[in-house]
Amino acid sequence: MKKRLTDAALDLMWENSYGTTSVDAICERAGAKKGSFYYFFKSKSELTVAALEAEWNKNKANMDALFSPTVPPLERFDRYFDYVHDRLAELQEECGSILGCPLLSIGSEVSTQDQGVRATVDRIWDRKIKYFESAIRDAHAQGLIVAPDPEAKARALFACYHGTLAQARIQNDVELIRDFKEVARDVLGVKQTDAVSS
Repeated sequence: MKKRLTDAALDLMWENSYGTTSVDAICERAGAKKGSFYYFFKSKSELTVAALEAEWNKNKANMDALFSPTVPPLERFDRYFDYVHDRLAELQEECGSILGCPLLSIGSEVSTQDQGVRATVDRIWDRKIKYFESAIRDAHAQGLIVAPDPEAKARALFACYHGTLAQARIQNDVELIRDFKEVARDVLGVKQTDAVSS
């Protein structure tokens, strides 16, 4: 039941918004009574934190595979951006909209009102940025790019990508995400000869 509640909460908030998602709606989607909700969670905020962490835990193995050190560093990014594109295209087929990133959607909506949710989004983003940073460090070491400060480069690419995800959600255009691989290579400073050969 706890998993059903966290899944329902994340789906509703991602599809709509944090503010419009009521405890009643979450319970209805999860097939739960309100008493069950309050047995597991003190508030919608506490549930949101649990839902975001649960989603991260579910996706971590996938991130580990996409960004495996056994995969060439630039290919890790291609695989990741392809994966996100395909997942969002699949969701667009189901619900008619590009949903973007749930962390971005929920975090930007409530970051000034709910420090628990804001801190959770921030913590999960830091974990995701570490994958970018590792790939950038390896690409630099292999001479594919010049990035003496891999953390700064990772944060720049991460910010650029989330801007694209927000734009794709607003314009309901999945092609913006498909085209991001080339933007990423520009941000990373991939040498043209490397881009052509890979």
